[in-house]
Amino acid sequence: MKPAYLLCLILAASGCARAVNVGQAPQLTSPRESEEFMAMTNPPLEIPLNSGRPEASASLWAGTQSSLISDRRAAIRGDILTVVIEIDDRAEISNSSGRNRSSRENLSIPQMVGIPQRLADKLPEGAGFDNLADASASSSYRGNGNISRRDKLTLRVAATVVDTLPNGSLHIEGTQEVRVNFELRELTVSGFVRPGDIGRNNEIAYDRIAGARISYGGRGQITDVQQPRYGQQIADILLPY
Repeated sequence: MKPAYLLCLILAASGCARAVNVGQAPQLTSPRESEEFMAMTNPPLEIPLNSGRPEASASLWAGTQSSLISDRRAAIRGDILTVVIEIDDRAEISNSSGRNRSSRENLSIPQMVGIPQRLADKLPEGAGFDNLADASASSSYRGNGNISRRDKLTLRVAATVVDTLPNGSLHIEGTQEVRVNFELRELTVSGFVRPGDIGRNNEIAYDRIAGARISYGGRGQITDVQQPRYGQQIADILLPY
């Protein structure tokens, strides 16, 4: 199959996929298909203290999470905690550099044991040793650069412990979808946290998440209009100008 035909088929298939959403709101993804649901439906086996005693299930001092004295913070696979995202970063970088260089060289041989005078008659007209060589050079450079950036994001999202690492750290993942009319906003967060960094109210700040991956975007009619067409994107890649 020729590359041109293959490209046309790809563009046609992508166009058909987009045509399915014409006049319809974007579909929400099923929460039962996420890794969070798998973690909550397959938690580690919890063995309560004194499980051999019949009255242990009614004790207020049991070792399970339902006990009044147990720690309510997320600790094992399937537990839920709240991730607080409050990003307010600002960066300003300004650089300036300059360089200037000038040099001049002048070489002449007016006297050298009378040799220049003896050879003067044999040189072409206008030539002489008084100004044998004269050179000058000058260069100048100046550069300026300025970067200014401001990021601000305030969100809260519930995340699930999907795995416990050998060193005791927790791997968490959280997703949130909000649909307003024909626009769907998606928020995802994942990373690794230490159980000791989880607060007493079962919350953790985003800056205490190692390898944090935070995504806030969307899909729908507004997002679709803001994106360039596939043909324009391909042209931007292929065209050298």
